[in-house]
Amino acid sequence: MRQVPWCILSGVLMAGGGPAWAATLITADGSSTVYPITEAVAEEFQKQHRKVRVTVGISGTGGGFKKFCTGETDLCNASRPIKPSEVELCGKNGIAYIELPVAFDGLAVVVHPSNAWAVSMTATELKKLWEPSAQGVVTRWSQLRSGWPEKEIHLFGPGVDSGTYDYFTEAVVGQQGASRGDYTSSEDDNVLVQGVATDPFALGYFGVAYYEANKDKLKVVAVDDENPENGHGPTLPTYENVVKGVYQPLARPIFIYVNRTAADRQDVQAFVKFYLTAGQPLVKEVGYIGLPEKAYELALGRFEQRRTGTVFGGRGAQVGVKIEALLGQ
Repeated sequence: MRQVPWCILSGVLMAGGGPAWAATLITADGSSTVYPITEAVAEEFQKQHRKVRVTVGISGTGGGFKKFCTGETDLCNASRPIKPSEVELCGKNGIAYIELPVAFDGLAVVVHPSNAWAVSMTATELKKLWEPSAQGVVTRWSQLRSGWPEKEIHLFGPGVDSGTYDYFTEAVVGQQGASRGDYTSSEDDNVLVQGVATDPFALGYFGVAYYEANKDKLKVVAVDDENPENGHGPTLPTYENVVKGVYQPLARPIFIYVNRTAADRQDVQAFVKFYLTAGQPLVKEVGYIGLPEKAYELALGRFEQRRTGTVFGGRGAQVGVKIEALLGQ
């Protein structure tokens, strides 16, 4: 059973701990990466606010923004910043949004536990494997590195509606959305976990929390960004490496976006405040990297001031944003 610090939210609780409003529904959808955090926060929040129901869907960051920007949901879970087409869609439908970072994430490159050769991979090898020109051409492990087996490689990764797909292609291939298409895709990371866990010659990628929850079924691959300025060599997506900014280029901030109109509702106000305060310990509990206390304070201030828009210029996935840079923004 989770133990979460009690947080009194001024003006929204009445005597006895019950909510001061009638039964309500808060809707969230989007990223499968952010899902475990929002779901955990929703679970704890509903224990204290029994008249409020919070539903959390998984349709990928892109799918989540499609719903959010047409007014279907109150919140959008996003594993990358909002991109131009989504900014346009929200504007077309009169949807203003408040952008709130909630955690940091490392993307894990994983293989089957019996894989004894792929202990580490370079950014160049990952690009060679995933770029569009690799489709139907780079099909065996031996084509990536001399000495690796002459066995067919089977790939698993997020679908095109996934923010993780957008970020990975930007970071590894160099162009958002540029990827080979001959791989098994899903917006549900649990499907990808199952695919890699049952195939000795598989390789996949997804948020590190899904690796942490399935360590007994998967093996994580160290990634070398080949940047001489970093000088770290092959690096694992551990908590410490992501916090220090040395796990590159596969580390990124993740977000929730709140509908500006919904933010005026008492139930949504209480939920978002709970998310950014009492919900903080849940970030690490479900396998992600919590932000510094100052970052959550700034995010809460942004919400309370109803500051709309994005600090990322509406350009979508951006590589190399470290925690200190996020604080500056």
